[in-house]
Amino acid sequence: MNTDMSESATLPLNFGGIDEEEYSSFDASKVLILPVSYEGTVSYGTGTGAGAMAIVDASRNMELYEEETDTEPYKVGIHTLPEFAPRETPEKMMSDLYELSKELVDKGKFVCMLGGEHSVSAPVIQAHNERYENMSVLQIDAHADLRDTYDGTPHSHASIMARVVKDMRIPSVQVGIRSISVDEAISLKENLPTKIYWARDIVGRTDWIDEAVDSLTDNVYLTIDIDGLDPSIVPTTGTPEPGGLGWYETLTLIRKLAAKKRVIGMDLVEYSYFENYDSPAFLCSKLVYKSLAYIFEDELEKVTS
Repeated sequence: MNTDMSESATLPLNFGGIDEEEYSSFDASKVLILPVSYEGTVSYGTGTGAGAMAIVDASRNMELYEEETDTEPYKVGIHTLPEFAPRETPEKMMSDLYELSKELVDKGKFVCMLGGEHSVSAPVIQAHNERYENMSVLQIDAHADLRDTYDGTPHSHASIMARVVKDMRIPSVQVGIRSISVDEAISLKENLPTKIYWARDIVGRTDWIDEAVDSLTDNVYLTIDIDGLDPSIVPTTGTPEPGGLGWYETLTLIRKLAAKKRVIGMDLVEYSYFENYDSPAFLCSKLVYKSLAYIFEDELEKVTS
């Protein structure tokens, strides 16, 4: 039997496998990775409950040098919080996650939440909205998520943006949408504070990105449902939809967002873990890391120039 272990497997189980205390302790870190293991309202595929820690695990295999920005983003300090476990009801889950998120945001940390299903974004967004004035939300997603309730609960993965634009009235831009219900389509006629960039109109192009970013306020919370990307590159997600965004146009959008706006928090949700199928988890970890590189680029030293 081969007992050799890869070098990455010996690294700490934190985002990036960072083994230097000066870049991974809570006090020294600007960024907090909050893994939320929850799939309490899933309606199709399962596995999102194990997604957050699978992303953390996969991230230990990344190069910590980010070539686009010529930086080492982990040097802003990235601390991985303990896994946030499911609660007994959706209401309790959202309440406890809100209280924790509020505590973390009020400490001035940049919170990057890893889901879990998309419902868990709502309490994190609420905590940010209470701290930051003039905040808007950029959602990358295949689904509009504007149902008032779904499967009997307002705390559904299919209702996250209803909580944001209907209840909290936070201005939003929704990118990559390609699946919507009759009720959601009708609700869009109700003067909701949101603007949709349909996947059919933008996929394969980048000429829409400036307009989308300019539609946002100065402070932006970024929520990435990984099913916003095409299932040919991320098939392991709860509700895959054909015809999504590609890797590079997604990166272009996030980098332009970070250059023009102040990104004050983010999440990545709806990755579903499947055993022995690691590439989507690695993609998610890389997407988060590159997003952090763009967001903190001005605070990081260049490595080669």
